[in-house]
Amino acid sequence: MAELRPIHQRSTVTSCLRKIKAHTPDSAQLLGLLALFIFASILIILTGLTVTATILGFIFFMPLILVSSPVWFPVGTVLFVTIAGFLSACSFGAVAVAGLSWTYRYFNGMLPARSDKVANVRRRIYNTNTYVKHYAMEYGVKMIA
Repeated sequence: MAELRPIHQRSTVTSCLRKIKAHTPDSAQLLGLLALFIFASILIILTGLTVTATILGFIFFMPLILVSSPVWFPVGTVLFVTIAGFLSACSFGAVAVAGLSWTYRYFNGMLPARSDKVANVRRRIYNTNTYVKHYAMEYGVKMIA
């Protein structure tokens, strides 16, 4: 009985060691973990430097910002309105050119992309219109009778 106990304990230990070995990372995983640690450290250091530089910039340039702030709001407003107007005009122009090009190609029979969808929609509208007309006529006859 005393001889069985150490063998049982050895088999338990070896099975635990096998399980641990099965879950240990290989060298590629260790190198990946090392690279991840290095890059994360570099990014954390750069983040700290950026925050520090931003705070120091606010400290040094705050007097200039406060003195010139009455000019910044009107200039910023004018720039924003000008840029927004220019971008919206360009966007509306591009949409108009694309729409006119598509319409021109459709009516000249060049069948641009998605023209089959327009024909399907037109056919469904016509079929729905005909169905509603017949349904209304039948409903009207039922109402009169």
